[in-house]
Amino acid sequence: MAERRIVILTEGRTIPTSAKTASCVIRYKPNEVVALLDSTQAGRTSGELLGVGGAIPIVAKLADAPPANTLLIGIAPAGGKLPEPWRKVLLEAIDRGMNLWSGLHDFLSNDPEISAAAAKKGVEIHDVRKNNERDVSNRLNLREDCLRIHTVGQDCSVGKMLASVELTLGLKKRGYDAKFIATGQTGIMVEGDGCPVDCVVSDFVNGATEKLILANQHHDILLIEGQGSLSHPRYSAVTLGLLHGCVPQGMILVYEAGRKNVHGMDYIPLPPLKKILEVNEMMASLAMPSKVIGVAMNSRLLTPDDAEAERERVRRELGLPVCDVIRHGPDELVDAIIAYQKKLFPHLAARAG
Repeated sequence: MAERRIVILTEGRTIPTSAKTASCVIRYKPNEVVALLDSTQAGRTSGELLGVGGAIPIVAKLADAPPANTLLIGIAPAGGKLPEPWRKVLLEAIDRGMNLWSGLHDFLSNDPEISAAAAKKGVEIHDVRKNNERDVSNRLNLREDCLRIHTVGQDCSVGKMLASVELTLGLKKRGYDAKFIATGQTGIMVEGDGCPVDCVVSDFVNGATEKLILANQHHDILLIEGQGSLSHPRYSAVTLGLLHGCVPQGMILVYEAGRKNVHGMDYIPLPPLKKILEVNEMMASLAMPSKVIGVAMNSRLLTPDDAEAERERVRRELGLPVCDVIRHGPDELVDAIIAYQKKLFPHLAARAG
């Protein structure tokens, strides 16, 4: 298979929250991305608008991009709908012989016009969220000494995937046998495997998650990416199915400093962080004893001094290690996971590091 050279489509939405798929693909696959496509920001760079990607250019049209063989949809909109004005861009990409990668709920391969055009040109459509999961959870054959750490959120779009990946990389650097378990479109694009649990029929979310655990529990530590939040009125169902499907012994609570209201529903205030922590521990412990062992703070909106003050405030309030895995690095939370593994499974901790 030819190496991917990707143009990421973010038209009119090149900001970290809307273009989180683009941001993470650029962060972890920078050598594959040649340009962003956004006519409203042409002439600027990825580094300017997303804080990652350095000088990767933003272009107004596909003809202005460096040679590429892939167009990737770089947004994660509520409901996963394809913006209708983007259809023309997708058809142009196909006409140029480019493969399409999409994490939308609107499957491009099910669209008669797009799929017919792709078949005619012989290009591939990758609908990352498309699945046929039909297994229920049985809670059998789980490896007792596989440490499962699950990132849970104050809200959606706070950085659960990014925290999971950074903690996995941090553990690997220390010599630990860790694996990132992707459960959403962006994580799958980064890791190359996983399951899009927010697009699984509700009865099978737990089972699809459990299948991921069973397939990867030969590793000593699993970092399971969270989705949504128990406090989010729109997405709490998938959050709970994922929580009970992965049966974590420990959790990392992820939040964005300064966020006051539910993402996409600004008329609803977020519960206090302590309450969110308590609810996650209670709901997880219906399956097995579980506790939050650390906090991943997303401090992107804060100055360095304000971030340090916020970090100390949350440490005092919750009595837990706290860090921004990008600004501070993941070491404080990596230390917490290693200490937790040593407490639960000392025979495994002794052979790592």
